[in-house]
Amino acid sequence: MKIDPNTKTDLSAQIAKAIRDAIVEGRMIVDERLPSEAELAEQFEVSRPTVREALKRLAAQSLIRTQRGAFGGAFVKRLSYEEAYGQHVTTSTLLLSMNAVSFETACEARYALERACAPLACARRSADHLATMRAEIHRQTQPGLSDESFCASDVAFHRALVDAAGNPVLSYQLAGAVEAMQPLMNMITFTARSRETIERLHTRIADALDTQDAAAADTALHELEAYTLTLGHDVMAARARKAT
Repeated sequence: MKIDPNTKTDLSAQIAKAIRDAIVEGRMIVDERLPSEAELAEQFEVSRPTVREALKRLAAQSLIRTQRGAFGGAFVKRLSYEEAYGQHVTTSTLLLSMNAVSFETACEARYALERACAPLACARRSADHLATMRAEIHRQTQPGLSDESFCASDVAFHRALVDAAGNPVLSYQLAGAVEAMQPLMNMITFTARSRETIERLHTRIADALDTQDAAAADTALHELEAYTLTLGHDVMAARARKAT
């Protein structure tokens, strides 16, 4: 592992990248103990505070864990999908909220990924997945439900659809689309949407999973995407007119 002290890139960032690359490439394996701070400082020819900052960066990325005691030190950590979800959701939320991703692009990505999950969800859904989806549909019919609670229920419904696919890689990819992008998409469109229309489409999706009809699930998701895009366009056009 090497760094270039002549570049403008922060030395601690270079060290963190070198160690991260070693982990990604399999040169360092899960639970392997990293060299001590003193050893790393000597290896990279930097001060121990610089090494300490690099280790903090790796810990923030959930790539290493620290352990105290006679057998302590820094160790390569097994990154779980659950831990990765949070980072992915945070990044996706920032991208959309800071307008680096348009409403149309977010909507297109979310439904393309969700439709990819639908056939697997139809084949693998469990009684618990179906029960969760039915419970959220029932929750969405409650007249006193707030807009925020309806949005949360919407997310929970689609999360159950994604989880029903039984594929953690797809679930990770969809974490940003469903848990980050969808709430923001909901907050854009909630003033104009028809809850009854959404409940009806959700019921069709749940029914499709129940009967393991992948084509019907795909059709309902296509219609939900078209409805969401139309709502978004209408709301943003109304805002533009109001601003002029």
